[in-house]
Amino acid sequence: MKTWLFLCYFATWGFIPPLLLLKKRPAATLAWLWAILFIPLLGAVAFFAIGTDRLKRRRLKRRSLFSARASRQPVPASTTDDATALLLEKLPLRDRQFLQLLSRINQLPLSSTSNIRLLCNAESFYPALETRIREAVHHVHLEFYIWQDDPTGARFLQLLTEAARRGVIVRLLLDGVGSYHLPGARLAEFTAAGGQFSWFQSLDPKRLRFFMNLRNHRKLQIIDGAIAFVGGMNIGREHENLEAVPGPWRDVQVEATGSVACELQEVFADDWFFATGEKISHPRFFPPHPGPPRQPAHIVLGGPDRRNEPVSKSIVSLLNEASHRAWIATGYFVPDDTVLTALELAASRGVDVRLLISEKNDRRWLVTVGRSYYGQLLDSGVRLFEYSVGVHHAKIALADDQWVMVGSANLDYRSLRLNFELNLLFHCRTANAELACILEHDFGLCQEIDPAVFARRPFRQKFAEAALRPLSPLL
Repeated sequence: MKTWLFLCYFATWGFIPPLLLLKKRPAATLAWLWAILFIPLLGAVAFFAIGTDRLKRRRLKRRSLFSARASRQPVPASTTDDATALLLEKLPLRDRQFLQLLSRINQLPLSSTSNIRLLCNAESFYPALETRIREAVHHVHLEFYIWQDDPTGARFLQLLTEAARRGVIVRLLLDGVGSYHLPGARLAEFTAAGGQFSWFQSLDPKRLRFFMNLRNHRKLQIIDGAIAFVGGMNIGREHENLEAVPGPWRDVQVEATGSVACELQEVFADDWFFATGEKISHPRFFPPHPGPPRQPAHIVLGGPDRRNEPVSKSIVSLLNEASHRAWIATGYFVPDDTVLTALELAASRGVDVRLLISEKNDRRWLVTVGRSYYGQLLDSGVRLFEYSVGVHHAKIALADDQWVMVGSANLDYRSLRLNFELNLLFHCRTANAELACILEHDFGLCQEIDPAVFARRPFRQKFAEAALRPLSPLL
């Protein structure tokens, strides 16, 4: 028996050449190498399940076959519409250059909104989404990471079913890992009414999908191609504070109209094509956007199919752009070296850098790992706030008085490297001020980390942080 185990262990070393050929970041490569060599068998199994880039190669191959934009427009992907271009000309040079930088990083055109509405918590977002679904005339496209099998999920499924029955085209795209607990039987009435459903990335051996690592964490809803919702909220009763544990749920979604809705429709179209092979390219899904553009906007699109790590670079660019304020709220905090350095540099040059980090989440070990970075951030002048009165699930970044970024990406390795993520950045002083008031209130509910007290934390806590930190790229 021992001989057989030894042979199996040495056989797992066969994963080392593929690991090296993936050309991951050195820290990630060393972490996986450590796991394969020093966690016999389990390390190799973990690498096979969540360490490979198989989905990356498959998605790149399929994206080369279809892009919603290419099927409709014979223009370069970086082209900005004329109305938005005129709006950009009115901006200060530095703001305009910043947006152009983001466009190059994300390889997407700049767009604009004719109206922005901030929806704080489910008490605002759910009624707004329900109203838009009831008012839909042509189509409803919904993309979520988590759809709970609970009364809230059932209520929204019934709403979609009713829309499908009245002739509206309804497409529902869910992640197979985030919504693994939703049985197919719950969708039977919806699909019988004509609704279309697909898993984005299911654990389906028949389709050779065995991997849990590369997940679609985006939350995107498009109504009639004219109204778009982007943010951090999923569908479930916990968002409505109907669960006693872990406490009140804090989150933000944005409702936007204008040319950005068309750009976001293309995001959904590409994701739907990956999941189903069906092309969404009819002009009816991409209607002209009424109303004059008022706020410049830009989509930050992350995922393992985008090699230049646009989410990380966009956040770093936002921090570099800040001259007096950079406030960020994140559900998980395990930053990469690039983001960590940008936070330190911003604080060192006198910017008011604050991080609001949720102390309650479903991956408790990440809180411990995140705290291993606190010391160097505190030394550079970053203010850290831990939110523990409930779950702070919002992903918000404010820079100075005009920049706002809201979306699905946390400041952790999974969001920055592995997940398919979606953030929306826009230039709007009104929204910036509104979110600043919200964050000011939430800072007041937090425990601010005192550098002197933090330095005196128990040795066992320091050791746990040091022991888990090398595993950051795996978590």
